[in-house]
Amino acid sequence: MANQYLQYQSLLERFGCEVRADEPMKNHTSFKIGGCADLFVTVGDDRQLSSVVALCNEKKIPLFVLGNGSNLLVSDKGIRGVVLRLSGGFCDIRLNDDGSIHCGAGAQLSKLCAFALEHSLTGLEFAWGIPGSCGGAAFMDAGAYGGEMKDVVVSCEHVDLRTGECGSFAGEELDFAYRHSVYSDGGYVVTALNLRLKKGNKEEIKAKMDDLMGRRKDKQPLEYPSAGSVFKRPVGYFAGGLIEQCGLKGAQVGGAMVSPKHAGFIVNVGCATCEDVLGLIASIQKTVREETGVELECEVRKTGE
Repeated sequence: MANQYLQYQSLLERFGCEVRADEPMKNHTSFKIGGCADLFVTVGDDRQLSSVVALCNEKKIPLFVLGNGSNLLVSDKGIRGVVLRLSGGFCDIRLNDDGSIHCGAGAQLSKLCAFALEHSLTGLEFAWGIPGSCGGAAFMDAGAYGGEMKDVVVSCEHVDLRTGECGSFAGEELDFAYRHSVYSDGGYVVTALNLRLKKGNKEEIKAKMDDLMGRRKDKQPLEYPSAGSVFKRPVGYFAGGLIEQCGLKGAQVGGAMVSPKHAGFIVNVGCATCEDVLGLIASIQKTVREETGVELECEVRKTGE
């Protein structure tokens, strides 16, 4: 299919952005799945971001904001329009005078956890090993081992994709809930987070981080490409437990397999396609519904044509 948005590449480059045409999205998702993005645009500062948003609005170019691609399933046909990634200054992390942390949305969550450890700040240990960006973690209220981003994030800065205006949400405005925030409904790109942690003992913080990472390695199939937990936790149950109970460990559609190590994960065991994963998800949902009466809701975000 002809790339109808190629005409805008040189203009985007004049903004100072890095632009790649027909960029394979499998190179930018932890699932290692996905067709090509028409234009893959990397921005490093507010001016570049505002210019891209304005152009997309003026020319009615579809715009998709990419985090670390760790909770994402991209269509085999790819993504039309512009895929936007934050880099440069959007990855900076600093300690404010009041002891809070200001963190660019493009920074890796692992980098933020290491920064907190370096400054003997506790409260973020749960996120050590979650393979996402900080903006993506706020977007979906990422969590693990009893902790969630809503426990530590006090405000988020953003750009309104409809108007290009900068703004922020704080406290209840963030509308944090299980795997949800005000940003989950779309319309904004998160540009920064402000977090409030507590002073702690550096050795104790590191010990807890090491313990949680050890649990991840023991229980999760980190040796294969995946998008983490595929399904949200049903009230009163664990999705992985229900899937295992239904005898679905090792079930496979094409190159997509229910992990024999952790039934809550679907892994790419060999050139899996988006259609393979969607087929396996549908099969799991049907079997679990019929055998247990529980409806599993997908946690992985799906996008593309």
